[in-house]
Amino acid sequence: MSGSGTSGSGTSGILIIAEHRRGELRPATLELITAAQGVRRAGEKVAVALIGAAPQALTSAVSVAGVDEIVTVQVAAPEFEPDLTEAAVNAVIEARRPSLVLVPHSIDAFGYVAAIAARKGYGFSSDVFQIEYDGDALIATRGGYGQKVNIEVEFPGRPIVVLAVRSNVYKPPEGTSTPSVSSLAVAAVPSRVRSLAFIEPPPSDDVDMTAAEFILSIGRGIGEESNVQKFRELADKLGATLGCSRPIADAGWLPKSRQVGQSGKTASACKLYVAMGISGAIQHLAGMKHVSTIIAINSDAAASIFSVARYGVVADIFEMADALREQSS
Repeated sequence: MSGSGTSGSGTSGILIIAEHRRGELRPATLELITAAQGVRRAGEKVAVALIGAAPQALTSAVSVAGVDEIVTVQVAAPEFEPDLTEAAVNAVIEARRPSLVLVPHSIDAFGYVAAIAARKGYGFSSDVFQIEYDGDALIATRGGYGQKVNIEVEFPGRPIVVLAVRSNVYKPPEGTSTPSVSSLAVAAVPSRVRSLAFIEPPPSDDVDMTAAEFILSIGRGIGEESNVQKFRELADKLGATLGCSRPIADAGWLPKSRQVGQSGKTASACKLYVAMGISGAIQHLAGMKHVSTIIAINSDAAASIFSVARYGVVADIFEMADALREQSS
């Protein structure tokens, strides 16, 4: 990669734009704090901006390891409004002049972050899942072409870079801190929208893959949709959550919420992951990066999944499923 570095005269440090809803900090904010630790350079400070009607109420929630400063910005809206947030974020960036700004890749951020980058001429990339430096050049990695390839993006000549970071990629930090707290006054701006009420989505019988500790995941090796039920029953018998790779979700054999991978869910809490009939495409492996123990079962001895598995079994997955079912009886 080539290109000039991202830091310029008068820019320094990392600024994180916190996200909250109904008075509670969104988990993605804490993940951004961890992301910042991997790219902060000597002498750089990490600051978190809290923007809202009562930002002071959330200072304790972001007083975690890795945070040096908290900046509270009060706006006249009880919930997120894109115009007010854009103005507030602009004000914080102008006041702090960070070299790197991190925001969640979320529905809220879609309402303001691209506009800020375009209007101010900042470097920008969305859906980022890896951030690193190549010398002085900042490199952000994101998916492209329907997550079929990974794209490295750099920002020559951009002293300030704004990145929207994918959720469930980084683990929240452990431990607390005592950051300094300051406030920043911003001019009032008119908003084109206003929040009327929150409508809760209907209850779902599905599961949260990001919280599952034991996952049995199936791939295209199961062959036919009629075989899904066999593995669903096996997962229930073993006390596991049934997951899948992208081909199974794309075919509609399991809900998209069950998909583990770069374009699905990250198994961030999983301690044991059993992959049955999964080849191990890089997009699927991205969703397993936090798993401590991976067991792969595949009839293809050259399957990529074996490169990340702690234990590998070259066998027919249906025979293994029968054996596991018998052993758990």
